[in-house]
Amino acid sequence: MEPTRTEFVTLEGENFFVRHWGDEGLSPLLLLHGFPEYGGAWSELAPLLAERFHCIAPDQRGFGQSWAPAEVSAYTGSKLVSDMAALIGEGPVTVLGHDWGAAVAYGLAMFRPALVDRLIIMNGVHPVPFQRALAAGGAQTAASQYIHYLRAEGSEDRLAGDGFAKLTALFSAHMDLSWMDDETRAAYVTEWARPGRMRGMVNWYRASPLVVGKPGEPVTDLPELPLDKLRVRCPHLLIWGAEDTALLPEATAGLEEFAADLTRVEIARADHWLHHQKPREVAAVILDWLD
Repeated sequence: MEPTRTEFVTLEGENFFVRHWGDEGLSPLLLLHGFPEYGGAWSELAPLLAERFHCIAPDQRGFGQSWAPAEVSAYTGSKLVSDMAALIGEGPVTVLGHDWGAAVAYGLAMFRPALVDRLIIMNGVHPVPFQRALAAGGAQTAASQYIHYLRAEGSEDRLAGDGFAKLTALFSAHMDLSWMDDETRAAYVTEWARPGRMRGMVNWYRASPLVVGKPGEPVTDLPELPLDKLRVRCPHLLIWGAEDTALLPEATAGLEEFAADLTRVEIARADHWLHHQKPREVAAVILDWLD
């Protein structure tokens, strides 16, 4: 469903494109997309939540119609979180993040807790359990080897070649992409093809400090993390598409250590793209948890 309203907003001097669904007098729900999506990725789920919330879905930095600087240094976690903190303003709001959007959502909840009253994550990962899984040399390490490909110089050109064939293949690897019909794919290609956007999108991977090991070779010299600063103190819902092959359950092992008020819900017969595959089921889980 098309948004109720769209707009460009200025955040810290730069233009960002934002979609809105629902009555803007309702409680705000910030929807943060991941790679390689954009704010329009919420068009199936947002209308199902709009009777309860004013749904706000920005194109994040580097994606869609929002600002897309070329420098890798422009995509550090603190800058991505600052963008969304500026969009929220005084807060607090409920934040829902998927994939890379989950990283920003966790960042807001951990470092700007006054802005987040409830945190919802869909197939996304907290940095500590994920880093532990990436370094272990096991199944998640193997599943994440594509990160090396994305971080390599020139990956944006390779992904864009032949009508974004490699990007589409990466998007759909071992997962159900039947929801992406011709019209939906055309909309995605329009966003991917905007000047500088492919570089902006992969710069999220390049700027990340996550250490990705090699399968069968555990990494033991990880930098120390400030564990006490990486806690989620608000109520937290984790919704998981059970058939995800990019993010595995071990990537969330031990999350309770960092989120004392955690609820886990698994969605059967759904994978990484659960908000497209099972939007009604996902919406029901969210609304039931909020009630």
